[in-house]
Amino acid sequence: MNFGDFELQELSGTFSVADVVAAMVLSFVLSTVIGYVYRYTHRNISYSQSYVQTLVIVGMIVALIMLVVGSNLARAFTLVGALSVVRFRNAIKETRDVGFIFLAMAIGMACGARFYTLAAVGTVVICAVVVVMFSFNWFALNVQRQVVKVQVPAGEDYTPRIRDVLIKYTSEFELVSTETIRGGALTEVFYTVRLKKGSEPGDLVNALQERTSGQRVTVLTGYDTTDL
Repeated sequence: MNFGDFELQELSGTFSVADVVAAMVLSFVLSTVIGYVYRYTHRNISYSQSYVQTLVIVGMIVALIMLVVGSNLARAFTLVGALSVVRFRNAIKETRDVGFIFLAMAIGMACGARFYTLAAVGTVVICAVVVVMFSFNWFALNVQRQVVKVQVPAGEDYTPRIRDVLIKYTSEFELVSTETIRGGALTEVFYTVRLKKGSEPGDLVNALQERTSGQRVTVLTGYDTTDL
């Protein structure tokens, strides 16, 4: 066997060093912009620094993959097969996080395909839309609902009494679940309700306690908790 027959073939001639540098640098810069926009427009407490860093890394990796694939169809199918074995076990906490992942991937694809103007304009326009939606709170639904948890002694039907109170203090309510606790000594009933204007959670709690022999009543809201 003649090892002299083996030769290393350099395939990087399809793109120059300048193309590689431009794709990597531009994908890094644009993915970083996307990361800052995500951080600025994030509302909930589930913010993750590693997720934002991943957005930047994903953008650069996709740009590199696009450079590798180029216009070679066979190479593209090979990469798809290789990447299909990757499994991610971390669940996405918010649906908008998925959108930012796709945005980073799309920008990386544009940079790797050397559509630099498209990548830059796309990042600016989409990030601007995200900031505008955040600033003006688009599509917000200003409906505050509460969860009412009522404990009543088992063996007696307290439903009519509870319904009378809910009709008085809420504009709408719905029974969610009923279960027995403390070895069957008590029944715990859950309702979702929407308080009427002028009604306070404390008033609802007091009225329910008067109808349920002083048993524990809890009202959970999106902003506070009244537990008596």
